[in-house]
Amino acid sequence: MTPDQQDVYEPPQNIIDDAWIQDWRAVEAAAAADPQGYWAERASELQWSHPWDKVLDDSEAPFYKWFTGARTNIVSNAIDRHLTTARRNKLALIWVGEDTSKVRTFSYFSLNREVEQMANILKAMGVEKGDVVTIYLPRIPEIFFAMLAAAKIGAVHSVIFAGYSSEALSTRIDDSESKVVITADGSWVNGKVFPLKKIVDEAVRFSPTVENVIVVRNTETPVTMDSVRDHWYHELARLPIAKGHCPTVQVDAEDPLFILYTSGSTGKPKAILHTHGGYQVGTYTTLRYSFDIKEEDRWWCTADPGWITGHSYLVYGPLLNGATVLMAEGNPTYPYPDIWWQLIEHYGVTGFYTAPTAIRTLMRFGDAWVTKHDLSSLRLLGSVGEPINPEAWRWFHHVVGGDRCPIIDTWWQTETGMFQITTVPTMDQKPGSAGRPVFGQQAAVVDEAGDEVPVGTEGFLVLRNPWPAMMRTLFKDPERYRQTYWAKYPGLYLTGDSARQDEDGYFWIIGRTDDVIKVSGHRLGTAEVESALVSHPAVVEAAVIGLPHDVKGNSIHCSVILANGFSPSKELEEELRNHVAETLSPIAKPDGFDFPEKLPKTRSGKIMRRVLRARALGQDEGDLSTLENS
Repeated sequence: MTPDQQDVYEPPQNIIDDAWIQDWRAVEAAAAADPQGYWAERASELQWSHPWDKVLDDSEAPFYKWFTGARTNIVSNAIDRHLTTARRNKLALIWVGEDTSKVRTFSYFSLNREVEQMANILKAMGVEKGDVVTIYLPRIPEIFFAMLAAAKIGAVHSVIFAGYSSEALSTRIDDSESKVVITADGSWVNGKVFPLKKIVDEAVRFSPTVENVIVVRNTETPVTMDSVRDHWYHELARLPIAKGHCPTVQVDAEDPLFILYTSGSTGKPKAILHTHGGYQVGTYTTLRYSFDIKEEDRWWCTADPGWITGHSYLVYGPLLNGATVLMAEGNPTYPYPDIWWQLIEHYGVTGFYTAPTAIRTLMRFGDAWVTKHDLSSLRLLGSVGEPINPEAWRWFHHVVGGDRCPIIDTWWQTETGMFQITTVPTMDQKPGSAGRPVFGQQAAVVDEAGDEVPVGTEGFLVLRNPWPAMMRTLFKDPERYRQTYWAKYPGLYLTGDSARQDEDGYFWIIGRTDDVIKVSGHRLGTAEVESALVSHPAVVEAAVIGLPHDVKGNSIHCSVILANGFSPSKELEEELRNHVAETLSPIAKPDGFDFPEKLPKTRSGKIMRRVLRARALGQDEGDLSTLENS
């Protein structure tokens, strides 16, 4: 057992007294005894136009179906049901531009009006139930309108992160056979305009399916408009076709809601398919209970809607809970590295959910940028995207949370749609641990043969139970779905991550199974070595890869971002080697170092270690379309 696993933070008493779930052990036990009963109870907290015949249909496993026979629409629960209560006048969305003087706010009533307008326009363009609408928009309110409008009329939205290249965008548009693309003239990124419309023009030039492109005016940048295909959104909104009530189409619980393309390492991206019924139950439930969402909360998830975190916990999950959502257009260090703390203070944010890579970036600038702001409104913090280094966890807890805010670490995937391993605020917190399986789920760590390994032993992380928000298949590729996730261990969902479980039932995510290095017969997770490096004061961020070695099988190579005031040197390299040996194990002592200015990351913040490995070995780097700075 490592020292980090002994480091336990108990929840403050005021958090326990006010939590939705106080006796979490009783809830966990009841859900384990009757998972379908648990999910049926949660589903009954939402509205359905027709009840389900069966909670879970596993007759064609692994193609599971949830709430079969039921009719609903996620918009019925995300917007419509709030309009008949006092929430109709509650703030649903607060939007702040990169220029923070630009602010737009929408009550649930006015959000509904905007969504109806967008939906009417899509219908007038011939979009029907089941058609795919591609959305290539930055973090502006119209991305909310577009997603909800497509769902409202039964269409399927495919949100593409507004930073992909024209080639990557074209591939996704053609694969989904999208009829309409919704974009903007451009987006603001660190004070400069990113040319979204120009990228769309290149992407759809030879598209066999795109009939219309809707363009939101955002940056006032001059763009080329095709007289037949392209339409300014503000001009469409003035036409009679945009006016009037647009009913929410009731769909089957298993009807598609969206597809979302993963940022695959190489080859064709996977298109993950999610549906209305189960997805709304899963995202509503996990946000409500893991982040203890209350009526008065102001929730900020910093993820972009182009990723699953943005889908589930910026757009749908908060609206299903009737929360007030903050969405900010800018990045965490522009124009200064206290912009996020400024927004939390100004808007009274109570729940703040972000990625470890952002936390480590902001750590680099020191405590003073944080402590000059009043962050007393914060009640809960959250982490998502990759395992969080214990050092970053403690900084987040102490400096940002003032030692009073539980940190809800969350492990899940685009494929899972909702949290799978996390905590609720009344559980003990362990820095670096993702926590326990969500209620109704069971997870395990197994070896190559599929047998559970002893406590504290690393192995393959699998999920035992189906869950409502699970992907239903890979779009147009069901066999790849079966082979990728279910073939290796029949009846178990293979996550692709390695992990270990401690004696308290908490899971520790090591990293992707291809991010495990075998050195002299010992398996070392890159996340473990990286955590050891980051615990040294000279290191802000690190990425570790394994390189072939004649004797040891693999050597450990580290790419390290240094803190201000430190410079690369042979002496520092030796100091870091010894630090890793003392902190983790002599087996983990790194062999090589480089000190780049930046690490290759996807735009969702994940370090692309395969790119570092390819560069080190002089190999083809593969598809770089998902990189923030290729």
